[in-house]
Amino acid sequence: MNFEVYCDESRPDLFCSQNPKSRHLLIGSLWLPASYRNRIKSDIQNLREKHDTWGEIKYSKASPSRMLFYQALIDLFISYKLNLRFRCIVVDRSLVNMSLINNDSELGFYKFYYQLLQHWILDFNEYRIFCDLKTSRDPRRLEVLQRCLQYSNLSSDLQDIQALPSSQVVLIQLCDLLLGITSARLNNLLKKDSSKIKLAEHLEEKLEINKISPTPRDAKKFNVFKIQLHGGW
Repeated sequence: MNFEVYCDESRPDLFCSQNPKSRHLLIGSLWLPASYRNRIKSDIQNLREKHDTWGEIKYSKASPSRMLFYQALIDLFISYKLNLRFRCIVVDRSLVNMSLINNDSELGFYKFYYQLLQHWILDFNEYRIFCDLKTSRDPRRLEVLQRCLQYSNLSSDLQDIQALPSSQVVLIQLCDLLLGITSARLNNLLKKDSSKIKLAEHLEEKLEINKISPTPRDAKKFNVFKIQLHGGW
């Protein structure tokens, strides 16, 4: 079966900042069968027209004027059940041995990217992975990431990993929305009565959970993987 994965990042500066404002770095991914791509994109376009809301979908743009549209996007994500899944990795900066990555913080970042993707790549499937384009990114990183994932998954086919501008890829934008909500909740950045906390509460209600937090390993629809950098079971 052919799958597509759309990835985005939250707080990637935590590895290189001397005074970070947040504790947790997150990398997110949206997974879907390739055959569903056009249908989902069409549904999002219909929601844009219904709510007369245009421009790039971004969590940072959450506001009262966009509230109904963003809530509808969350409902759309939920409606696809296991044909549209979200997984993110959460990295606690306070537990990272910064001395191991200070000479190459981007390399350290991509080691966590590998952990995000590796555990959901299954045998005998084909995958295409799309990341948000960063002008500062070393273009070789994605080539190395693809090669490492392929070596670790010899019975699957990693067709491609490429960077695309998120402004042109609505499924990266949807990932940004879900990731932004998750990051804000885990980093305690949500303010009372704000548009963003209302979005978080809407997503939590639809997921039938009390509050977004790390999930069990086998969570399939909305998986929040907090990596255990201090070891243990």
